Amino acid sequence: MKVTKAQAQANRAHIVETASTLFRERGYDGVGVADLMAAAGFTHGGFYKHFGSKTDLMAEAASCGLAQSADAAAGVDLADFVKYYLSREHRDKPGDGCTMAALCADAARQPESVKAAFATGIELQLAAPVRHEGLPVGDVSNKARARRIALMAQTIGAVVLSRSCPDDAPLADEILDVCRAHILPQLSDEGHI
Repeated sequence: MKVTKAQAQANRAHIVETASTLFRERGYDGVGVADLMAAAGFTHGGFYKHFGSKTDLMAEAASCGLAQSADAAAGVDLADFVKYYLSREHRDKPGDGCTMAALCADAARQPESVKAAFATGIELQLAAPVRHEGLPVGDVSNKARARRIALMAQTIGAVVLSRSCPDDAPLADEILDVCRAHILPQLSDEGHI
């Protein structure tokens, strides 16, 4: 039975979303094409009708996940965002969480197309409007950008460090608690990021 163009596009989008979740859960090397296609409900052979290579899918899945993260963070109160981001709830669900916290280390060892997708995603995050007292929405000054980069590095780094510890290790919670306690007063003191 012939698949319509619209159905083929929907199938491709479903594969990309499935890959985005699985890559965040298991890393790029932890997901094979056969497993990925089975999870999406398709046969292994159908993969190459949609993608030239696994790397092509990795880049597209990264772009999808990073865009979803930027959309989810847009307009959210910054302090509330930091509290959630640096929580066990977020830490323990990488498949549902931030693509950068789950895959930045993997992306560093991937081809340029994957790195380019991450660079674009980071720029999306830096440009996303943030709701926070004292911060004009859309402030794109060099100082505001520098603060956002530092905040991004601190929060992502905290989640990465916490996830590198055994799940039940007190250190895993301590990392999140210490970073949250360090970042939140800075937001209040400066009145902006």
